[in-house]
Order: sequence, then structure tokens, then C-alpha cells
Amino acid sequence: MQKQHYSIFDGGRMKIKIKKLATVQMGYSFRSRLEAAEGGSVSVIQMKDLLDDNTVDCDGLMKIDMEAVKEHHLARKGDLVFRSRGHIATAAVLLDDPGNAVVAAPLLRIRVTKPDKVLPEYLNWYISQRDAQIFLTSRAKGTVQKMISKQAIEELEVALPSMEKQKAIIELASLVAREQALLHLVAEKREQYISTLLMQLAKGE
Repeated sequence: MQKQHYSIFDGGRMKIKIKKLATVQMGYSFRSRLEAAEGGSVSVIQMKDLLDDNTVDCDGLMKIDMEAVKEHHLARKGDLVFRSRGHIATAAVLLDDPGNAVVAAPLLRIRVTKPDKVLPEYLNWYISQRDAQIFLTSRAKGTVQKMISKQAIEELEVALPSMEKQKAIIELASLVAREQALLHLVAEKREQYISTLLMQLAKGE
């Protein structure tokens, strides 16, 4: 009998492991240093392309000359790109079509295989939340540089509300993030304004 990968939480709602919802694949391992090529045929998604809002910036992807890439290496819209090394163990979602692009190691690519159960944007959000971060931190290896393995991601359990609630959570999280960004901008402008006034006062203007 096959072992079930579910657990009960929050009044009977279910959690399910990522390996039952998505595939996790190691990023493409390049044998030599990447060199940009004007008019290159393949784009490369690297750590620098993962933004603070946990999305992937497809506008500035490096293009390289590369021989035929196998289909299973190519990234596509809806994929998650996971930061497997460093102090930040979160993912970024591809909201746009990256074209002919691969994810570079040590990044991991997470691709939802059960779109009827989980939205990529929701999974991306959930990975950055406290419960998921506690689990991933407990599975991290290394002392100087932390590393999260493919197996650790696959074993992460995800709380799965209805699709409607997932959409609502994504929308609310997006609004909160936008509000925080605006508040930060206002605080910066206020600080600049006060600094200017104080400097004028110091100069006797």
C-alpha cells in the first residue's frame, strides 16, 4: 500500500508535500564561466535576476551562445526559481514568458504539475512564509554558506486552501507588498526633505 503524504492541520484542512504538487529540478550546470553573446540563442536566469518582490526580471536576462537545449531544461511562465544557497531560502515566480531560457545552477526550478490544486503564485508565496522557512532552515546544510537540497524542497508540506482562497491570499499579499513599498518611498522622500531643510538651516539660508 502506497504511503500517503498528507497531514492534518488547522481544523482538518490538509497539507501536501511539494513533490505531490510539482517537480523540482536542479538548474543547468555550466562547465565554464558564462559569457554574454549579442544575439545569443539562449537566455540564462541567474541569482541576480530574482527580484526582492520574489518575481523574476526577464528584461535583463543574459543571452549566450549555446547548442541545442533539451526541452526539459527550458523554463516557462509559471515556473518558480528557488534560491538554494545563501541566507535567503525563498523562490521567485516567472510571471512572464522567458522565451528560450534555462535556470542556472545552483538555483532550482519548481514546476507545478497539479494546477487544479495549487497556483504557482500561491506556492511561491507559501515558501517565503514562517512555517516553510522554519522547515527549510532545519534542513539546511553547511555552516558558512547554507544550502537547501532538492529533496528538502520536495518534502516541504504546503497548506492547501481552496483555489478561490489561494487567489484571495495572492491578491492581498500583493496589495500589502505594494503598500509597504509606497510607505518606504514616502519615508525616503520625507527624510530627504528634512535633510534639505536642516542643511539650509545650517547654512543660514
